[in-house]
This record gives sequence, structure tokens and C-alpha cells, in this order.
Amino acid sequence: MPSSRRTFLKTAGLGAGLVGLAAPRSLAADPPASFAKPSRLRLGLVTYNLAKDWDIPTLIKNCDQAKFEGVELRTTHAHGVEVSLSKDQRAEVKKRFGDSKVELMGLGSAFDYHTPDPARLRKDIEATKEYIVLAQDVGATGVKVRPNAFPREVPKERTLEQIGRSLRELGEFGANHGQIIRLEVHGTETCLLPNIRKMLDIADHPNVGACWNSNPDDLKGDGLDANFDLVKHKIVAVHLRDLCLEDYPFRRLLTRLNGVGFAGFCLAEIPESADPVRVMRYYRALFLAYQGLL
Repeated sequence: MPSSRRTFLKTAGLGAGLVGLAAPRSLAADPPASFAKPSRLRLGLVTYNLAKDWDIPTLIKNCDQAKFEGVELRTTHAHGVEVSLSKDQRAEVKKRFGDSKVELMGLGSAFDYHTPDPARLRKDIEATKEYIVLAQDVGATGVKVRPNAFPREVPKERTLEQIGRSLRELGEFGANHGQIIRLEVHGTETCLLPNIRKMLDIADHPNVGACWNSNPDDLKGDGLDANFDLVKHKIVAVHLRDLCLEDYPFRRLLTRLNGVGFAGFCLAEIPESADPVRVMRYYRALFLAYQGLL
């Protein structure tokens, strides 16, 4: 009995010692899942170019894994969301996104309205309307359009007027289908913010806004802040290039967007990669860090 008692006490003591050593680990709080704070700005992806070859299931899976909240589907890409879709196919696209955490925030068209040919202009406007109906059917909230150039044979003011009037017509049509017309800051000279402001002023419609495009040309004239101020009340979406590029003040842009209370999508428009989800995760980390949220 004495031997057995000593053995028991020794064993029990060893067990107590092990429990005592383990206690700090078991009682220690688990580290938080993420140190990132929420951003007012919503991060999304343009299918050009990183995702141009992804079908819809791949788009949703990759965006979900990288914590991207939405996507703009650029026309002609592998996702296949085009005006040729049937009613049932459109409903299926809407359901796929509706059942996911990823929002189909918009469709990206290549329509422009600077042509001096009246027949072609009318054709482009009517084609845009078909695209607006498609956007409504698949559950998007808007359509991206763009100016692309100033025809040499036409005075610039006349072209600005024509683009503005076209946008107004599309804004009225879009309003009837629950869609915003997002004018991308794009094209040779047409991308200059004073010109974009004139187009928007001529359009003069609440459903027509600007898609900021993060062009180096944003810095021309009086600089980023002055150009931003020209359209800050009309920004409805933002396209971002690679945030690592040093030719553009991305931190300043995000600061200004937060400063005016913008709460829409900032969409990454970045090159292809053999490891896309990893690139997207790095992109999101820098996006948050530039805002002081990580």
C-alpha cells in the first residue's frame, strides 16, 4: 500500500504539473481572424484583363476567396454575359450571383458616341439600350460606357454636345430600367476631366455619372485634387490600376473618395497572373493599407 500510494501521488503530481504547464495555452485568447478594419469603399474586379478567361463560377469562386465584393463584366470575355442570352440564361446568371457573396455590380461596354455619322450614332445608342436591358435582366446596377476620341473633322465643342445629349437619352432610358450610366474617364483628350465635366453637365441627368479611371492624365492641368473636384459629385464607380504603380497617387485618390463619402465600388483592372487569387489578396491588403485600415 505505501508503495502504491507513493506511485499514485507521483503520477498525480506529474499530471498536475502537465496541466499547469498547459493551462496558459488553453486559457490564452485566440488571435483575431483579421486585423483589417472595414472599408467604406467596396473592392471589386473588372474582368479586363485578369479575369477575361474565367467563366461565372470561376469568377465567383476567386472573388469570394480573395474577399472581393463585386465584379464588372467586360463585354466579349469568357463569362459570356452578352445580349444574345435567352431569358432563361439571363435568369440563371442573376441567380448565380444572387446565391453568392459576390455582387454583379455592372456590365462594361465599349459603346461611345463621338462618331460624326448620324446613322452609326443612332445604332450605338440603340445597342446600348439593349445592353441596359441585359443589365437589368442579370441583376446588375449599371452599364459602363465611354468617350473615345475627338473626330478631327468636327469641332470639339460639337462632339462634347453630341456625347452629352446621347448620355442624357441613355440616362432617361436607364432610369426606367433601374440602371446607372457610368461614363468612364477614357479616350484621347476626351479623358481630360474638364471635358468629362462638360459631357456630364450637358447630359444633366441623375442616372448619368462618372467612372473615375485612375489615368495619369488625371494629374494634368491643376492636378489631381482640382480635377477630382470637377466631378466628385458625379462619381458612381472607380477603376483602379495596379496599386503598386508609382506614377499615380493612389493613396491620395482613396483619401479623397472617403472624404466625399463615396461608398461605391473601386474595381481592380489589372494584368493576368498565373496565381490570380494570391495577387488579388495582395491587392486587397494594399487597398486597405492605403486607407489606414490594415
